[in-house]
Amino acid sequence: MTTTHAKTHGTLHGKVALVTGGGRGIGAATAVRLAREGADVAVTYVNGKEAAEDVVRRVEALGRRAVALRADSGDAAEAAGAVERAEELLGGLDVLVNNAGVGVLGPLEDLSLADVDRVLAVNVRGVFLTSQAAAARMRPGGRIITIGTCMTQRVPGPGGTLYATSKSALVGLTKALARELGARGITANIVHPGPTDTDMNPADGPYAAAQAAMTAVGRFGTPDEVASTVAHLATAEYVTGAEIAVDGGHAA
Repeated sequence: MTTTHAKTHGTLHGKVALVTGGGRGIGAATAVRLAREGADVAVTYVNGKEAAEDVVRRVEALGRRAVALRADSGDAAEAAGAVERAEELLGGLDVLVNNAGVGVLGPLEDLSLADVDRVLAVNVRGVFLTSQAAAARMRPGGRIITIGTCMTQRVPGPGGTLYATSKSALVGLTKALARELGARGITANIVHPGPTDTDMNPADGPYAAAQAAMTAVGRFGTPDEVASTVAHLATAEYVTGAEIAVDGGHAA
């Protein structure tokens, strides 16, 4: 009964989604949520092959098709190539979730040129190239959803210059994509998570209490809470060029 429900009643029935960095955390939760809504899903990974394959199994258990693709978003050819591979393997592309990213935090004077190049390559260039490739292949009514950060709206302390710079660039990209692609019925939006309980930033980690205290609700969010907003944007027709905070009031 569950499989039939997923196939016939999902709001994304017949759609294909690509979630970059979809093997863990917010990306994994998003891939599974989109599958619950009826989409077939491709996820990319760099090192976490087993985790990505586990996401594939979870999607397939919902009656949807899934594939895991190794692709480094910091490599220009691989960033764009993942879109072509997903389209070929799943027969189209309707939803792109730009989730892959890296975070390098630390004092301004300690950030190396290699740090700058890597963060901008993954967080900015990779997102641009993946979005560009997706826009060229998306069917009418497509959706581009990018995962930003609450640090684009409020930087609560030192150490975030490079990360905030890279994610802030995605706000401009999102608004420009919305203008450029709107005539085709393709929307572009960006979601800004606050502190979120993942293996990279666990809610019981050494810095968690301070981060939770910066929110209005006094706690970390969950990957599923972010994924639910992404799923909404994947079906919304009259929301584009928007910044949506899922941050527990971090920016309030």
